This record gives sequence, structure tokens and C-alpha cells, in this order.
Amino acid sequence: MSGGTPRGGGGYIRQRHSQGYASGGDDLEDDACSRHQPFSLESPRCKTWVEVLENVLWIASAVFIVYFGDMHSNMIYILLHDARIKRMPLFLGMLGIGVNVVIIIYESLLSWSMRRFDEKWELWSISALPFITLLGIISFCLLSFALWPIWGFLTLPLLFTLFMACLVVFPHLTIIKLRPQNEELRID
Repeated sequence: MSGGTPRGGGGYIRQRHSQGYASGGDDLEDDACSRHQPFSLESPRCKTWVEVLENVLWIASAVFIVYFGDMHSNMIYILLHDARIKRMPLFLGMLGIGVNVVIIIYESLLSWSMRRFDEKWELWSISALPFITLLGIISFCLLSFALWPIWGFLTLPLLFTLFMACLVVFPHLTIIKLRPQNEELRID
């Protein structure tokens, strides 16, 4: 490894002095950053107890909301049978959430074929993120309008709590472990 310039934290900043480095990558690099690094699905760091506690609180709050509903019956029964709910906004809001989930799954599977990290962000930021955001806001408003007669102002924190619990749970719901093929040839 080559040396660098010292900086405040005791580390070194790598500097390139060759003219070919900025010229489009025609020259080969001989350091560790140019070697192929195997991709790992496991998280590189452990979660702190504060993060775990936050996640448990979101999930426990969502379970409380779904189980107790309006204190007379659970939320599933209310969504299916209560006449106070405005059905058309409820169905449109649920359809919007379903479309968002399908788009996110499709974009995630599509990003597995990308090789570089910046290509993945270009794919997400240009094509899907504005549409997903707009559809999410419209779905939230429709669900708030549909459920307002039952919970009133508490509809907003209720939906936000359910949304945060889904964000906590969904990354752990893997159907299969997808591992990219290692493209290096083995010589045994």
C-alpha cells in the first residue's frame, strides 16, 4: 500500500499523483480498493440496544393498535365490518400501498443485477423514488380520510405507527436468501 497525507484523526488520506488516474481508468490500480470484494448480505455492524429497543417499541405499538382496535373489537374486524369507514378511500389507499410494495420489490430485484453501487442509486432516484413517495403520500391521505370517523385525530399517529412497524419488520422478511454469483474463477 502506498502512503498518504496525514490528517487530524491519525489516519491517512490516499492521494494519487499519476496523470492516468483521472483519465478514465485506462491504467490498472494495484491496491486493495481495485480488488473484487465478495458481497455479504449480513449487516456489517451490530445494532445497539437503543436501536433494538426502538424497534421493539414500534412493533409492540403496532400489535397493541391491531389487537385493541377501538377498545371494543380488534382492528381487522373493524376494517372488515364497521359501517363508519368510507370504503372507497380505504380500498384506494390499500391499492396504493400494494402498488408501492410491488414497485419496491421489483426495483430491489432489478438492482441485484447492477454491479456498481452508484448505478443502483441512479436507478432508484431517477425512476422510482418520486413516484413511490407521491403514491405513499396519497395512500396515507386516503387511509386517513377513510379511518377518520372511527379514531378522529388519532388516525394520523395510528397510521404512522403502523408504517414504522412495517419498516422495522419488512427487511427481516426474506423469502429466499439471494446471493450473487462470485465471478472469480477458482483454480484448484
